[in-house]
Amino acid sequence: MKKVLLSKLWEAFISVMPVAVIVIAVSFTPLAPLTWLERGVFAVCALLLVAGIGLFNLGADIAMSPMGRHIGEGLTKSRRIGVLLLVCFFLGLLITVAEPDLSVLAGQVSAVIDPMLLIVTVGVGVGLFLVIAIVRIVTKTDLTALLLFFYMLLFAFSSLLITQGAQSFLPLSFDSGGVTTGPITVPFIMALGLGIAQTLGGKNAGENSFGLIALCSVGPVLAVLILSISSGGGEINWPLPDYSVESGFGSAFWQLLGETALDVAKSLLLMAAFFIILQLAVLHLPLRKLLQLGLGLVFSFVGLVIFLVAVSVGFMPIGYNLGRMITEYNDKIMLAFAFVIGMVVVLAEPAVHVLTGQVEEVTGGTVTKRQMTVALSLGVGISIGLSILRLICGFSLLYYLIPGYLLSLGLSFFVPKIYTAMAFDSGGVASGPLTSSFILPMAIGACVSLRGEAAVLDFAFGVVALVAMTPLITIQSLGFRAIVSRKARAEAKMRRILSADDAQIIYFDYEEAK
Repeated sequence: MKKVLLSKLWEAFISVMPVAVIVIAVSFTPLAPLTWLERGVFAVCALLLVAGIGLFNLGADIAMSPMGRHIGEGLTKSRRIGVLLLVCFFLGLLITVAEPDLSVLAGQVSAVIDPMLLIVTVGVGVGLFLVIAIVRIVTKTDLTALLLFFYMLLFAFSSLLITQGAQSFLPLSFDSGGVTTGPITVPFIMALGLGIAQTLGGKNAGENSFGLIALCSVGPVLAVLILSISSGGGEINWPLPDYSVESGFGSAFWQLLGETALDVAKSLLLMAAFFIILQLAVLHLPLRKLLQLGLGLVFSFVGLVIFLVAVSVGFMPIGYNLGRMITEYNDKIMLAFAFVIGMVVVLAEPAVHVLTGQVEEVTGGTVTKRQMTVALSLGVGISIGLSILRLICGFSLLYYLIPGYLLSLGLSFFVPKIYTAMAFDSGGVASGPLTSSFILPMAIGACVSLRGEAAVLDFAFGVVALVAMTPLITIQSLGFRAIVSRKARAEAKMRRILSADDAQIIYFDYEEAK
C-alpha cells in the first residue's frame, strides 16, 4: 500500500508542478506581480493539491472504480434489467445532488431559479441520461446517433432561450454539463459502464464501456435550458465573490473546511449506502473485500476534501488575480497565457487520470495514457484560449458551440466508434473542479478588467463548456490519424508488391515436380 501511495503522490506531483511553476514564475514578472503572501499561500496549496490528488486517485482505484464495476456486473448477471435501470437512475440522481460543484452553480442563479429545484432537476437529468446510457449498452445502440439527436435538441432549446431574451442563461446551461460530472461521479459511472459492458460481452464490449459520461453530460445542460425557458428570462443576480487570499484565513477557513467535508461526505455516504443495500440483496461480496472498499472510501474522502479546500483557498483567488492583472497589462499576452495554462491545468484534474488509465486498459495499449494526455492538453489549451478570444471580441458562445459540435459529430462518422465514445467522455472529465475553481475565476478576472462585472455572466461563463467541447475534436482526430496512417501503410505495402521484379518470383511447375 505504501509503495502504491508513493507512486500516486509522485504522479500527482508531476501533474501539478507545471501549473505551480508557471504561476510562480509569472508572479515575478510585471505581468502579474503577486504579493509574497499570495505566492506563499499558492505554493502551500499546490503541495496540498498534490496530497489531495494522490490520495483521491488511490481511493478511486481501491473503492470507487471497483464498487461501480461490482454493481454493473452483479445486476447484469442477475438479469434483472429493470432493477439495474432503477438503481442507475437513483445513483445518478443522488450522486449528482451531492456533487459539491453543483451547489456553486445553483447559488449563481438563485435570483430567478430556486437552488433546490435546480439541483434536483439537474440530478433527475443525470439519472435519466444514465438510464439511457445503460439501455444503449444493453441494446447495443449506436452512440453517434444518440449524441446527434440530443445535441440537435440542445441547440433547438438554445435558440428558443435566445428568442426569449434570456441569453445570459446560455453559458451557465452548457457549463452545467461539465460541473456535474465531477471527481466523485466520473470514476463510479465509468466503472459501472465497464462492468455492464464486460458482463454482456460481445465484440464491442470495449467500445460500449465508454459513452456514459458523454450522455450524462447532456442531461444537466438540457435540464438547465428547460428551467431557464420556463422561468421566462430575467436578470441573474451574480455578485462578484471576494477573491482576496486573506478571505480564506481565520474562521472562514474552518467554515470552508467543514462545508467541504460535509458535501464530500454526503456524496460518498450516499454511494456507500446504495452499495450496502445492493450488497445485501445481490452482490454478497466477502468481508475482506468490503473492508478494502471502505478503506478506499476513506482515502477518497480525505483526498477530495484536501483538493477542494486547496483550490478554494489558493487557486481560486490567484486565478482571478492572474486573469485581471495580465489582461490589464496586455490582453494579447493574456490570450497566449490562457493557452499555455490550459494545456497544463488539465493534468491536475483528478478524474483525468482515471479516464486515461481505463482507456489504456480497455484498448489494450492501442491508445496509451500519453496519447490521451497530449490530446486532452491540446484540446483544453485551445478551448481556454478561444474563451479569452471570445471575451476580447465579445461574441456569442454559440459561435463556438454550433460549429464545434457539428465538427465533433461529423468526425464520429469517419473514426472508429471507440474513439467517439472516449472523446465525448473526455469532454466531461476534462472540465473538472480545477477548471471551475482556477480557470473560471481567471476568465472572470479577465472579463472584469476588459468589460466590467456586468458582463461576467455573458462572457466569462462558458469556459467550462468549451473545455468540455474541444477534447471531442482532438481525441477523434487521433482516431482519424490512425485510420489515415493505416490506409497509407496498406497502400504502400500493395505498391511494393505490385512493383516487385518478376525475376524475384519463384515459379513452381507442378508437372515437372511430379
